[in-house]
Amino acid sequence: MSSKWMDLALEQAKNAAERGEVPVGAVLVHNDQAIAMAGNRVEELADPTAHAEILVIREATRVLKMPRLVGGILYVTLEPCPMCATALSFARIKRIYYGAFDPKGGGIDHGPRIFEHSTCHHRPEVVGGILEQECAALLRNFFMEKR
Repeated sequence: MSSKWMDLALEQAKNAAERGEVPVGAVLVHNDQAIAMAGNRVEELADPTAHAEILVIREATRVLKMPRLVGGILYVTLEPCPMCATALSFARIKRIYYGAFDPKGGGIDHGPRIFEHSTCHHRPEVVGGILEQECAALLRNFFMEKR
């Protein structure tokens, strides 16, 4: 696991917070190159699916001109939600590294645990808790300012 990729994801999350978005950032790496980076853009695009993970999947498939990202590695600052976890499975992502755990909205280690269902055809490797303190603090501070 390369900390530089998670640092880039954190940068994307900070940029999202500056735009008034929930601060989640993601980087998709393929063959040791950052293919796509994004932060949440739900409010900006008025699109409930514009999560960082979905945006990097869309960009990476466009750049690589392939519908599945076999061998792709995702670095994301928050445990993916069920929607994103399902999309990551469909995209055939090889491995997911995420920062903060999400007991309320997570879809991998919490909530519906998408990859554990018998109907899930692809189960990426998952490692949670990468730079957890930094990722969680960014989210906590964002929501404290909103209240």
